[in-house]
Amino acid sequence: MSDPTYLTGQFLLAMPGMIDPRFDHAVIAMCSHDAAGALGIGIGATIDGLGLHDLLDQFEIPHGAAPDVPIHFGGPVEPRRGFVLHSTDWGGQDTIDVAGRWAMSSTIDVLRAIAGGEGPTRYVVALGYAGWGEGQLDGELTRPGWFNVAGDDGLLFATAAEDRWNRAFALAGIDPRLLVADTGTA
Repeated sequence: MSDPTYLTGQFLLAMPGMIDPRFDHAVIAMCSHDAAGALGIGIGATIDGLGLHDLLDQFEIPHGAAPDVPIHFGGPVEPRRGFVLHSTDWGGQDTIDVAGRWAMSSTIDVLRAIAGGEGPTRYVVALGYAGWGEGQLDGELTRPGWFNVAGDDGLLFATAAEDRWNRAFALAGIDPRLLVADTGTA
């Protein structure tokens, strides 16, 4: 791969039959991918029974203008660590631009701004992340299991979590009903 940012700003989709059940129908928003490793936030599943108001309560932040949106399962790594993927119209002390497509913040200031009605206009809140060490994701991409698609604001901010996997494949011109979990042996 010649691009030093590889899949940053794209989405990784778990193919049917993914060996690791934690990634079944996963949609991962890739926030960083370079020679040192990769980090993505899962946006294809929410955590049952957990909403934004619950998180705000844990930090003693009044709900204010914040709707009680679902919290996403960001991935199996550090499942208590929070991340907010958001539009680029807001930035805080730790905000990272993700390939000019969206931004990522992981400190409490973004939650305070959202509750105060002064945060980003569009956002997805997640706990945990998917991480890969040096060369690990590159190796996984040489085998069946993952499919990547271009970053799309509509997929990230205007599609329900349970619809993202199907919609992402549709955006790539693929009918996911035709995908199979097994590969042939020629």
